[in-house]
Amino acid sequence: MTAPDLKTPTDLKSNQTKSVADALNGALADSYALYLKTKNFHWHVSGPHFRDYHLMFDEQATEILATTDLIAERVRKTGNTTLRSIGDIARHQSVKDNDAEFVSPADMLKELRDDNLALVETFRAVKAAATEAGDNATEGIVDDWTDQAEQRAWFLFEAARGA
Repeated sequence: MTAPDLKTPTDLKSNQTKSVADALNGALADSYALYLKTKNFHWHVSGPHFRDYHLMFDEQATEILATTDLIAERVRKTGNTTLRSIGDIARHQSVKDNDAEFVSPADMLKELRDDNLALVETFRAVKAAATEAGDNATEGIVDDWTDQAEQRAWFLFEAARGA
């Protein structure tokens, strides 16, 4: 339950915004998990394509991190609260962590591609919840996040062709 002093005014019904907030918080958790995995691979990539992959992973991580603030702020604008800790993220994320000591560059590309495509599915669920709730603002902004994740997946797919 949202504390009364954190209850942001909105014309949307609270039972409708709760489903949108839940979907957004899932997307937020997955975005943080994907951000950290992308940075992990950025730090640990090796091999003949090191520079290209290192730079691409860093660019993608920066884009993902920028989206997290927009997602969290959208949750707050709907009168709800968002994730508060690493533990909270872990409880909500569906993107799996990768704690392996070594991951080949080809496997990094494939795993990040698959995770970005999974994030696209999560964003589509956010869009569906927003549509059902009549939350036009969330409906509109999630399209940009979906497009960004699709573009990241495309770049990873194309880079993996030569890996």
